[in-house]
Amino acid sequence: MEQILFFAVAAIAITSAFYFVFARNPLYSILSLIVTMFSIAAMYVLLNAQFLGIVQIIVYAGAIMVLFLYILMMLNLNKADESKKQNLMKFVGVFSAGLLLIGILGAFRGFQVEAAAADVDSSVGLTKNLGRLLFNEYVLPFELASVLILAGIVSAVLIGKKDL
Repeated sequence: MEQILFFAVAAIAITSAFYFVFARNPLYSILSLIVTMFSIAAMYVLLNAQFLGIVQIIVYAGAIMVLFLYILMMLNLNKADESKKQNLMKFVGVFSAGLLLIGILGAFRGFQVEAAAADVDSSVGLTKNLGRLLFNEYVLPFELASVLILAGIVSAVLIGKKDL
């Protein structure tokens, strides 16, 4: 049953990702990307990685996609701007997509399917294990990352303020 549900959610993710790429309206494109992010979060939950699923919803589907929608609505794109794009930029986009396709095909060439282990540990991916590992073995990199984030926040506030 879980496998059927996983494949159904994966089909939704792939369908909405294709719609994101091929949609003409940028608003519909971003909304389909939100559906993709929610379906990826559902796949994380089905794979017993609940923490990653919640972080996926909060960070990507919640914050970043709302930011994309806000920027899109502030830009006020219309069809008159679409015709002003140069053919060089379209060529660069197609060329970049081709390079990405070559990279993906090269990655799949080295991919080997292995049989799944019969004894699967159901506690893998739980928040308890993640917290234990994060605060025992990787406490120094975790604290350094928090200091870097704090420095970024302070510098963004300082840059945003005109006069102190």
